[in-house]
Amino acid sequence: MVLAPTEKVVLGSIAFAIFWVLAVFPAFPFLPIGRTAGSLLGATLMVIFRVTTPDQAYAAIDLSILGLLFGTMVVSIYLEQADMFKYLGVLLSWKSKGAKDLICRICLVSAISSALFTNDTSCVVLTEFVLKIARQNNVPPHPFLLALASSANIGSSATPIGNPQNLVIAIQSSLSFREFLFGLLPAMLVGVLVNTLILLCMYWRLLSVKKDEGIALDEVISEEDAASHRFSPAAMSHPTAQNSQELNTMLETMNTWSSPSSNGSTNYAETLRNSVSSKQSNLQGNLSVGIESTRNLNASKEGVVAGDDISQPWEEDFRSRRISRSALNDSDEMVNDEGSAIPVQPLEEKEEGRLTKPWKRLLWKTCVYLVTLGMLIAFLVGLNMSWTALTAALALMVLDFKDSQPCLQKVSYPLLIFFVGMFITVDGFNRTGIPSTLWNIIEPHARINHVGGIIVLTLFILVLSNVASNVPTVLLLGGRVAASAAVISQGQEKRAWLILAWVSTVAGNLSLLGSAANLIVCEQARRSQFFGYNLSFWSHLMFGVPSTLIVTAIGLLLIRG
Repeated sequence: MVLAPTEKVVLGSIAFAIFWVLAVFPAFPFLPIGRTAGSLLGATLMVIFRVTTPDQAYAAIDLSILGLLFGTMVVSIYLEQADMFKYLGVLLSWKSKGAKDLICRICLVSAISSALFTNDTSCVVLTEFVLKIARQNNVPPHPFLLALASSANIGSSATPIGNPQNLVIAIQSSLSFREFLFGLLPAMLVGVLVNTLILLCMYWRLLSVKKDEGIALDEVISEEDAASHRFSPAAMSHPTAQNSQELNTMLETMNTWSSPSSNGSTNYAETLRNSVSSKQSNLQGNLSVGIESTRNLNASKEGVVAGDDISQPWEEDFRSRRISRSALNDSDEMVNDEGSAIPVQPLEEKEEGRLTKPWKRLLWKTCVYLVTLGMLIAFLVGLNMSWTALTAALALMVLDFKDSQPCLQKVSYPLLIFFVGMFITVDGFNRTGIPSTLWNIIEPHARINHVGGIIVLTLFILVLSNVASNVPTVLLLGGRVAASAAVISQGQEKRAWLILAWVSTVAGNLSLLGSAANLIVCEQARRSQFFGYNLSFWSHLMFGVPSTLIVTAIGLLLIRG
């Protein structure tokens, strides 16, 4: 395809540049409208500038990909309600033998869950668990957070439902779920192993620090608490300006131990002591005010009823008890005059227990797991992935047997809208002829029938994935890379699609901005209420560059057509 007229090339480049800036930097100072609005702005400009027609814009939207995304989101929401991710949290800390064992577990669980439930979902769900586990072992969280994000990206490469770019590749290439899985599974397994070894080598000394026995960590964070946190996996809210200011204040005190140094554990323990002492002081102050208010209220009630000489035994019992609210575990307690605490079950839990019998709950959870298993089997036998995911989602709504609106509200509709705008924007940019011209220059040196060509193609995908993001990279290069390989042989065409899937996915580990999963882990960790941690760009880059290059190279040796 030759270059379009100059006016069309310039206007199309401007529209794509606006989309790219807002996709990579959603809080861009001059236009902080976010990724979703940025993609719609880019798409609208493509139509307004007449780079593409309205009919061509509608035709560029791939409904198969949107349907598969929506279906897998709904399934993940019902899996969360069926406690699947709580069990994953339990698995992380069950009979743990230390920090190194936890690194291995996090890498394995993150990779497998990402392959089955998408990497973004796994990172949203598991980040809080990882932070709590790091606190329990008195180790700075950044090795665990790096393990979670990097393994999620590598693990998601094995299946078409692991990440958005794989969805695009599976639909465009017509590769079946089985071909995709068996083509990339060896590379994924070896990649996760190598990535784990790199983490252990880089942070061996830090992970060898023993627990500080002077801190009663188990009293602060119990294993049961670490396994009972509730999440909404498909949707993630954004912090408000007020919350961001509060978190920035808290993060200033945590920057002293955010670097991978040998004294990180000491600073970390001191921060925890100060945090616990502060919470205990606030708790005692709140209790004193609450007790005094209760006494004043009781005194006023006694003054009202004294003239009638009415005796009510329940008032005496009420005055002998106090309700306290724990600032650490957010639970209610009744404290009598003797000082013994009596736990109070929240009203919502009582009502839920009264309305839902245990056997019904168990039966429903079993049905959710069976439907999910059936969906995966249908993928393996080659059924249409989009309609299979939608059917599984609808089956779970029917089995739930109640209004599905609360579940559907958790679906990440901004992500679906972002894809709509991105389809139109990338299609318009392709119509300028710039991608084809650039590919014609690189293509003779990037053919996959020799080692030099694979190296050039890999480096090109790595750079473009971190500059333009991996999904636009796949949309821009997918058809061109496959066409170049098809000239060699049919088997090489399949191999080219698998190489594109592998490299564009692992490329997300290169930098903090390379993958949405990285940003999710960073943002979730920063916003955590009691366990906030700031994963910096440079600490990620120090690990990401060697890990990405080594894992990518080893994986390429295991991919066959």
